[in-house]
Amino acid sequence: MFTGIIEEVGKVVSIKPGLKSSILWIQGAEIFDDLKLGDSVAVNGVCLTVSSLDNKIFTADIMRETLSRSSLAKLTGGSAVNLERAMPSTGRFGGHIVSGHIDGTGEVENIVREDNAIWFTINTSEKIMKYIVEKGSIAIDGTSLTVADLKKNSFRVSIIPHTGKSTILGTKRIGSIVNLENDIVGKYIEKLIFAQENAGKSRDGITMNMLEKAGF
Repeated sequence: MFTGIIEEVGKVVSIKPGLKSSILWIQGAEIFDDLKLGDSVAVNGVCLTVSSLDNKIFTADIMRETLSRSSLAKLTGGSAVNLERAMPSTGRFGGHIVSGHIDGTGEVENIVREDNAIWFTINTSEKIMKYIVEKGSIAIDGTSLTVADLKKNSFRVSIIPHTGKSTILGTKRIGSIVNLENDIVGKYIEKLIFAQENAGKSRDGITMNMLEKAGF
């Protein structure tokens, strides 16, 4: 579990592509204070497992599913990446609950500077938009942000100078692809409501409401 508070910006040292997977070598600094083999690290919001580490460089295997759902396939040697270690049991929720299992990607549609803030408009799919609510939380490349407003196929967020300097969001341009993870709470609520609505249905479509109307 992560919180969406980026600890540092690391760098992709090398990438070894396979037929359906890849291996990343990522260099960092701060996260190596207590990083161990098998630990989880969110890389641009994607939860990866440390498979080896040496001299402040760790490796992580990326599956085909992850490559197809995220922007990690677009990384190259030298790419800057957001890094966050999994939250310890004694840690604080500085952002919101972030699982590191992203829902898909979005595209930066517009960037507007307003005094000390930078407004980003992100275009994404209807599948992702249905879980986004105004003033709710969303993780963009692993960074916890608040949704300011939304339209049918896009939403807006604003970042302060500190966030721009402390993450890779300040380097984004129009057309940049970003990883998106919806607030997990909304997805669980939808699942529970769906389960309750279908709890009384049988395979041939008979519901408890139908039986009550029929006098049973």
